Amino acid sequence: MTVRKIAEQEPFTTADGSTIRSILDLSNASVEKQSLAEATLPPGEATERHWHKASEELYFILEGSGNMEIEGEEQKVGVGDAILIPSGKWHQITANEDSELRFLCCCAPPYSHEDTFFG
Repeated sequence: MTVRKIAEQEPFTTADGSTIRSILDLSNASVEKQSLAEATLPPGEATERHWHKASEELYFILEGSGNMEIEGEEQKVGVGDAILIPSGKWHQITANEDSELRFLCCCAPPYSHEDTFFG
Protein backbone atom coordinates (compact mmCIF):
# COMPACT_ATOMS: atom_id res chain seq x y z
CA MET A 1 0.00 0.00 0.00
CA THR A 2 1.26 3.47 -0.85
CA VAL A 3 0.02 6.49 1.09
CA ARG A 4 1.54 9.96 0.72
CA LYS A 5 0.72 13.04 2.80
CA ILE A 6 0.52 16.18 0.67
CA ALA A 7 2.09 18.30 3.45
CA GLU A 8 5.23 16.14 3.25
CA GLN A 9 5.69 16.64 -0.51
CA GLU A 10 8.20 19.32 -1.52
CA PRO A 11 6.75 21.94 -3.92
CA PHE A 12 8.52 22.66 -7.24
CA THR A 13 7.87 24.70 -10.37
CA THR A 14 6.84 22.79 -13.49
CA ALA A 15 7.86 23.63 -17.05
CA ASP A 16 4.60 25.60 -17.52
CA GLY A 17 5.28 27.86 -14.51
CA SER A 18 2.83 26.52 -11.92
CA THR A 19 3.97 25.44 -8.48
CA ILE A 20 3.02 21.86 -7.75
CA ARG A 21 3.36 19.24 -5.07
CA SER A 22 3.42 15.73 -6.45
CA ILE A 23 1.03 13.70 -4.39
CA LEU A 24 1.59 10.43 -6.26
CA ASP A 25 3.85 10.20 -9.30
CA LEU A 26 6.96 8.50 -10.66
CA SER A 27 9.19 10.36 -8.16
CA ASN A 28 7.56 9.00 -5.00
CA ALA A 29 5.50 5.89 -5.81
CA SER A 30 5.39 2.89 -8.10
CA VAL A 31 2.92 4.70 -10.35
CA GLU A 32 2.67 3.33 -13.88
CA LYS A 33 -0.23 4.98 -15.68
CA GLN A 34 -1.08 8.30 -13.99
CA SER A 35 0.05 11.03 -11.63
CA LEU A 36 -1.70 13.25 -9.12
CA ALA A 37 -0.50 16.67 -8.01
CA GLU A 38 -1.73 19.82 -6.29
CA ALA A 39 -1.03 22.97 -8.33
CA THR A 40 -1.19 26.59 -7.19
CA LEU A 41 -1.10 29.89 -9.04
CA PRO A 42 -0.80 33.26 -7.23
CA PRO A 43 -3.53 35.86 -7.84
CA GLY A 44 -3.44 37.15 -11.42
CA GLU A 45 -0.81 34.63 -12.57
CA ALA A 46 -1.15 32.08 -15.38
CA THR A 47 0.58 28.96 -16.58
CA GLU A 48 2.52 29.34 -19.81
CA ARG A 49 0.32 28.20 -22.71
CA HIS A 50 1.42 24.67 -23.62
CA TRP A 51 0.36 21.19 -24.69
CA HIS A 52 1.25 17.56 -23.93
CA LYS A 53 1.86 14.96 -26.63
CA ALA A 54 1.06 11.95 -24.45
CA SER A 55 -0.69 13.08 -21.27
CA GLU A 56 -4.40 13.68 -20.93
CA GLU A 57 -5.04 15.94 -17.93
CA LEU A 58 -7.88 16.43 -15.47
CA TYR A 59 -7.99 19.57 -13.30
CA PHE A 60 -10.25 19.83 -10.25
CA ILE A 61 -10.55 23.31 -8.71
CA LEU A 62 -10.19 23.27 -4.90
CA GLU A 63 -9.84 26.98 -4.10
CA GLY A 64 -10.17 30.29 -5.92
CA SER A 65 -11.39 31.01 -9.41
CA GLY A 66 -9.97 31.81 -12.79
CA ASN A 67 -10.15 31.31 -16.52
CA MET A 68 -9.43 28.11 -18.44
CA GLU A 69 -8.47 28.27 -22.11
CA ILE A 70 -8.24 25.15 -24.30
CA GLU A 71 -7.55 25.55 -28.03
CA GLY A 72 -8.90 29.12 -27.99
CA GLU A 73 -12.13 28.28 -26.12
CA GLU A 74 -12.35 30.09 -22.76
CA GLN A 75 -14.49 29.49 -19.69
CA LYS A 76 -14.58 30.81 -16.14
CA VAL A 77 -13.81 28.11 -13.58
CA GLY A 78 -14.16 27.89 -9.80
CA VAL A 79 -14.41 25.62 -6.78
CA GLY A 80 -15.88 22.23 -7.65
CA ASP A 81 -15.26 22.46 -11.40
CA ALA A 82 -13.58 19.53 -13.16
CA ILE A 83 -11.82 20.21 -16.47
CA LEU A 84 -10.77 17.72 -19.14
CA ILE A 85 -7.68 18.65 -21.18
CA PRO A 86 -7.19 16.14 -23.99
CA SER A 87 -3.64 15.31 -25.05
CA GLY A 88 -2.38 17.42 -27.94
CA LYS A 89 -4.53 20.46 -27.04
CA TRP A 90 -3.02 23.88 -26.30
CA HIS A 91 -4.13 25.11 -22.87
CA GLN A 92 -3.58 27.71 -20.17
CA ILE A 93 -5.18 28.44 -16.82
CA THR A 94 -5.17 31.87 -15.18
CA ALA A 95 -6.01 32.79 -11.58
CA ASN A 96 -8.33 35.73 -10.96
CA GLU A 97 -6.70 38.86 -9.53
CA ASP A 98 -8.41 38.51 -6.14
CA SER A 99 -7.40 35.00 -5.06
CA GLU A 100 -4.88 32.20 -5.32
CA LEU A 101 -6.01 29.34 -7.55
CA ARG A 102 -5.44 25.84 -6.14
CA PHE A 103 -6.36 22.70 -8.05
CA LEU A 104 -5.65 19.00 -8.38
CA CYS A 105 -4.04 17.85 -11.61
CA CYS A 106 -4.22 14.23 -12.72
CA CYS A 107 -2.15 13.18 -15.76
CA ALA A 108 -2.33 9.91 -17.65
CA PRO A 109 0.32 8.84 -18.49
CA PRO A 110 2.18 10.49 -15.60
CA TYR A 111 3.35 14.11 -15.95
CA SER A 112 6.86 14.68 -17.26
CA HIS A 113 8.71 17.86 -18.23
CA GLU A 114 9.71 16.13 -21.48
CA ASP A 115 6.03 15.83 -22.49
CA THR A 116 5.39 19.59 -22.12
CA PHE A 117 5.65 21.63 -25.32
CA PHE A 118 5.55 25.39 -25.91
CA GLY A 119 4.99 27.51 -29.03
